[in-house]
Amino acid sequence: MQIEFYGAARTVTGSQHLLTFGEYKILLDCGLFQGRRAEARELNRKLNWDARELDAVILSHAHIDHSGNLPTLIKHGFSGSIYATPATRDLCAIMLMDSAMIQMKDAEHLLKYRDEHVEPLYDIDDVANTMQLFDPMPYHHSFSPVPGMTVTFYDAGHLLGSASVVIEWEEDGVKKRMMFTGDVGRENRPILKDPDKTGDVDFIISESTYGGRLHEVEQDLERSLLSIITDVIKKDGKLLIPAFSVGRTQELIWYLNNLYNRGLLPHIDVFVDSPLAIRATDVFRLHPECFDAQTRSMLYTDDDLFSFPGITYTRDVIASKRINESKKPAIIIAGSGMCESGRILHHMAQYIEKESTTMLFLGYNAPHTLGRKIINGDKEVRIFGNYFTVNAHVYELPGLSGHADHAGMVQYLSDRTISTVKEVFLVHGEPEGQEALAESLKNAGFSSVNIPERGTVITI
Repeated sequence: MQIEFYGAARTVTGSQHLLTFGEYKILLDCGLFQGRRAEARELNRKLNWDARELDAVILSHAHIDHSGNLPTLIKHGFSGSIYATPATRDLCAIMLMDSAMIQMKDAEHLLKYRDEHVEPLYDIDDVANTMQLFDPMPYHHSFSPVPGMTVTFYDAGHLLGSASVVIEWEEDGVKKRMMFTGDVGRENRPILKDPDKTGDVDFIISESTYGGRLHEVEQDLERSLLSIITDVIKKDGKLLIPAFSVGRTQELIWYLNNLYNRGLLPHIDVFVDSPLAIRATDVFRLHPECFDAQTRSMLYTDDDLFSFPGITYTRDVIASKRINESKKPAIIIAGSGMCESGRILHHMAQYIEKESTTMLFLGYNAPHTLGRKIINGDKEVRIFGNYFTVNAHVYELPGLSGHADHAGMVQYLSDRTISTVKEVFLVHGEPEGQEALAESLKNAGFSSVNIPERGTVITI
């Protein structure tokens, strides 16, 4: 078995790792590199192998930095199977289509306003061709993508359908077992199950997104939400919540629905103003097999955990514009989570200068993003080329992150016989955080922890 590390090597995006097993080639993930536009465009267009020689793709989950370059692979001639869980397949159907539409609109914008001709990586036809190659496999059901290799998906607890991948094969009469973690979730979160135990393995390819970082001490999310909502109602204002469309939005709606069912949610209009989030919520409804015991038990008394009186899902632009015609207090949940694009910008332009407005951020905002500037206290921000004074009240509730932190990853990786693990390879993380996680893993007893660079080839 040979591993070639291409994407997400000493960085947190563009997950791609090539396995060569005898005469067969299998790709673990095929994610988009996300970063500066010119650099990202070049990295995503250039494949490091002949797509026609690949026998299979094994996909850990649907986030675009893990799945988003699949249509490019198909454009270059890949015709094998894409193995993923059923929920991952269904999320990819909407997320890849959304990715294609964004690229096509960006290309039109650049041509119209900058006279710059940029070819999209792929279009909606390429996505349609990609979806035909998916071969969904449930959790804990072993399958053989190529002769001599057995693969099993285990629930990673990170996103609906997310999986850690266990690969088994035999060399010279000796059975070997390797785990690719994908992205690992946190324990005791709503909706999704905790990450599965995968048992002993010989080799680990592990994400390290939160290496060197611990999640902040969580506030009581429900109590904090109720306090903020009550204050917005008193001010007769609007609560703007920039939210990531897949995962974060559904978790927030789950909390609001739960509060309503217990008679605790004050009467207030709630708008979910994100077409992608709406489609993703429909996919969540289709996959109760991914829900944890608490969420499944709620289905006995509430057949739709993502709807309650007062909530409105706005799909088209006309309905979105009508939200701002209302004079009543309201909660507006819209993409994107970092305020870099999406319908949230239109609502911010309408309300951010009003003192009756509250902005609530639920997750990490990267440096230099509009969301980070607002969180950092910038009093003047640029939206659609115009400058606005930030008079809105700004809050953060950091408890909804979908990633295990540094301590969580050490615990997850150590939940096995450590002495059987010959090597750990850390991917999907920034170098400084990876070094910190590597040190902790060595202190925990792992004998060999490596941080491969892009292009590193290792035979195991």
